Amino acid sequence: MNAPLRFNEALLIAGHAFEPFQCVAWAAQDGHGELSLTVIDRISNRIGRKQIPRSACADAAQLEDLLTQARNELSNEGYTLQPWVMPA
Repeated sequence: MNAPLRFNEALLIAGHAFEPFQCVAWAAQDGHGELSLTVIDRISNRIGRKQIPRSACADAAQLEDLLTQARNELSNEGYTLQPWVMPA
């Protein structure tokens, strides 16, 4: 994926990166903030949180790297995630 990602695309990608858990992704309405991710388990406990710079959201490679790091952190804490690849 060479074209810059739109912010809404980045939100959707992040939302699917942590399945089977729920990922809530949001950003401040001013459009200048970071993408905030919170991963929630099946009983609504927060199990992970990540801040992604807005500039990284437009770059598919940077977004993939940051999401992979967050997934690895959860895996290292004992959570089992479904396989995931960055959409092409």
